[in-house]
Amino acid sequence: MRRLFLAPLLIAGLALAGLPARAGVFEPTTFTLDNGLQVVVIENDRAPVVSHMLYYKVGSADEPRGKSGIAHLLEHLMFKGTKTVAPGEFSAIIKRIGGRENAFTSYDYTGYFQNVAKQHLGQMMALEADRMANLVLTDALVAPELEVVREERRSRVDNDPASLHREQVTAATYLSYPYRIPVIGWEEEIAALTRADAEAFYRTWYAPNNAILLVAGDISPETVRDLAEQTYGAVPARPVPDREALRGGEPEQLAARRIEGSDPRVDQPSWSRRWIAPGRRWGESGHISALEVVAEILGGGPTSRLYRALVVDQAVAVYAGAGYSPTGLGPQAFAVYASPRGDVSIAELEAAVMAEVDRVLRDGVTDAEVAAAVARLQRGAVFARDDSLAPARIIGTELAAGGTIADIEEWPERIAAVTPEAVAEALRSVVIDRRSVTSILRPDPRS
Repeated sequence: MRRLFLAPLLIAGLALAGLPARAGVFEPTTFTLDNGLQVVVIENDRAPVVSHMLYYKVGSADEPRGKSGIAHLLEHLMFKGTKTVAPGEFSAIIKRIGGRENAFTSYDYTGYFQNVAKQHLGQMMALEADRMANLVLTDALVAPELEVVREERRSRVDNDPASLHREQVTAATYLSYPYRIPVIGWEEEIAALTRADAEAFYRTWYAPNNAILLVAGDISPETVRDLAEQTYGAVPARPVPDREALRGGEPEQLAARRIEGSDPRVDQPSWSRRWIAPGRRWGESGHISALEVVAEILGGGPTSRLYRALVVDQAVAVYAGAGYSPTGLGPQAFAVYASPRGDVSIAELEAAVMAEVDRVLRDGVTDAEVAAAVARLQRGAVFARDDSLAPARIIGTELAAGGTIADIEEWPERIAAVTPEAVAEALRSVVIDRRSVTSILRPDPRS
């Protein structure tokens, strides 16, 4: 089974998780159990299956100082058994009934899900509620899993020059906010993690009043409520820290930063520039819809300004784009990026990208561009309903990162209300040189 660790999405369109739902498409039913567990039900009777997903409102940005990687390690350890379920038996049960499962860690949340035939939903709830309250860890169980996580870092990050470079860029993007620390953790700190660290993190954050249960598929809200009360309802609530207070803020950024790297394993140079930008819960949130639209206009595919100008017209880039997502508790980033074609220098590429950005800042965008971008964004959102897991994941990501059902359901109307004037104002508020981080990754000239 493949466990995942996820970072914030700076490139629009790369993951469905950051994509809001169109109003009326999912029409979720929501309620809260007496112990504080928030429950969301998305009915879909096209197949007799259900997606059962549990999000905890805690991620790597909530880790104690010096304990980076503990959120991701605990995600792995949640499969090590309870007082009544042997290590590995959770996954074995799902395999026997023909289901599939996975888990993932991000900066703002940790999630666990199973896709099963609907008659097995109660069993999934019982298993997940059991490990919410009764996880059993020993040094003998933790030690080998810690080595698994270290090997995951080596294979996915240390052996990938782009991933290593991305860590350096992200660390430079945030001066203080814990998004600067990689989700999987720094190697030296991962190696020092202990069973006691995992147990402390588990006791602090894994509580029903800090979780969201999402069920999508061929099931009624009444059935979900009954099953949830019988299983999760037996787990008592516990006090949970205020994670926004624990994380702190992000100071004013006063100097542009430039991160340049090279590696013999790099075949194609790349360039990007990002600026600190508002999120749903941070900064000037009134700009977020306009920023979503301008990211689509600048870099949303082959009809975007950057692609047309750099790849098609000027032929100076092999690809170019822009990205922004407002989902997250902390400060987000607005990014533009490109890769040069042939003998085009990084300096020439950078000038070409920024000329297009400056053109929007100077001249604005047209009504037609805004209308086309809005239509593309809304069409993309509707496609989410074709995936049985997507609705639960979209809603879970939003809620766990501080959003609301209304943020999701009202998104099409907010996007449709964006004007060319709002686009220009939003972009001017973000594209400020002293808040920028420029990234360059080249092949090593000695290779």
